Amino acid sequence: MTSRDDLKRIAGEAIDRAGDRLIAFAQDILEHPEPGFKEVRTARKVEEFMRSLGLAPKTGIALTGIKAVVAGGSPGPTVAVLGELDSLIVPQHPKADPQTGAAHACGHHAQLGMLMGVVVGLLAPGVLPALAGRVAFIAVPAEEYIEIEWRNALRQQGKVEFLGGKPEFIRLGELDDVDMAMMTHTTSNPEEGRLAMSGTNNGIVAKFIQFHGRAAHAGGAPHMGINALNAAMIALSAIHANRETFRDEDTVRIHPIITRGGVAVSSVPADVRMETFVRGRTMEAVLDANTKVDRCLRAGALAVGGKVTITTLPGYLPLLTDPHLAEVYRANAMALVGEENYRQLGHRTGSTDMGDVSHLMPVIHPYAGGASGIGHGADYLVQDYQNAVLTAAKAMAWTVIDLLADGAAKAREIKAKHKPRMSKAEYLQFMRSLFSERTYDG
Repeated sequence: MTSRDDLKRIAGEAIDRAGDRLIAFAQDILEHPEPGFKEVRTARKVEEFMRSLGLAPKTGIALTGIKAVVAGGSPGPTVAVLGELDSLIVPQHPKADPQTGAAHACGHHAQLGMLMGVVVGLLAPGVLPALAGRVAFIAVPAEEYIEIEWRNALRQQGKVEFLGGKPEFIRLGELDDVDMAMMTHTTSNPEEGRLAMSGTNNGIVAKFIQFHGRAAHAGGAPHMGINALNAAMIALSAIHANRETFRDEDTVRIHPIITRGGVAVSSVPADVRMETFVRGRTMEAVLDANTKVDRCLRAGALAVGGKVTITTLPGYLPLLTDPHLAEVYRANAMALVGEENYRQLGHRTGSTDMGDVSHLMPVIHPYAGGASGIGHGADYLVQDYQNAVLTAAKAMAWTVIDLLADGAAKAREIKAKHKPRMSKAEYLQFMRSLFSERTYDG
């Protein structure tokens, strides 16, 4: 019987041998960024890589998602390793697509390199037969919750129900056979070391807002119009006036953008559109802030005598980290980078749809150093692919080995100790309860 240490050595050496290919794969994805639910080329490249290793992935899940499952030498739990397919839109980024402005300013291309690295490591000779259970390799679309109006149109067309990839995977039953899950994100913060374990993240709801006014000649007869842009500006000021009512411990974040401000400078704006997130540490905080935001939006319409249509869309639940699964990862991370280069993180005010998965099963969402610049900014670039792809892949592969070796004793133990916050049915019911669309006449 091969020891766990030997299995890890075999997996790690396989990842190292494939290192150039894995890094080149990640860099190719960097050069061809695609936003959420549009990751056609990216998904094809992931599929081709998987098939080149002998996998038979299921494709087209939630439009562009991919899932491949491999079985160990005996039955046991299923561990999922995930990576995200999508990019942001940051036109100023040096690697931005000149037509779409899409750019990997959050390091998802490195995630896909890590994911393929875990595949390579676990498919190394002798590894899988020594494990009990299955491993699901999953590439999910649309983690970055952007282009809300466009995605809401997909929902209206019946192509998706939720606007994020992992909620769609949950809805479609693609995680029904998964017992625990992990993925690794890159970080550019040097204080977070080479590998780090996440704590918690904010949850969110998303909003698409349309102010309705009346067009008129902006110079000759502005009194005949109803200025929808003024309604939006009043609403924004009202939101700002409410910021002092948010408790510091709730880490509320509200950051609207105007996506349409009018059609011509000579015409009173009659159709003004906004998108925003409402974020908070807990869903209670999110929903409280959301009520205040709705009040502000209605006030803007009321002030000018216009109308406002407010569409509230389910976003992501706060991230929860399973401490027992995190402890398994921690030991492997320290073995790879040393205790001095490992960090335990606290609460982060960004959001991820891995939070949704964490309400259903044990989840970890560690971070790998190697990037520079500001996350979601024009200068965010992965510099150290050795750490951000290869070391991160080894840490996850070794964690899977620890979970599923020895008859999957550790995975069974973690599963037995874990108490899910929600069942799948409860999750879907809650998410659907967040949706609303109302028009208010001022």
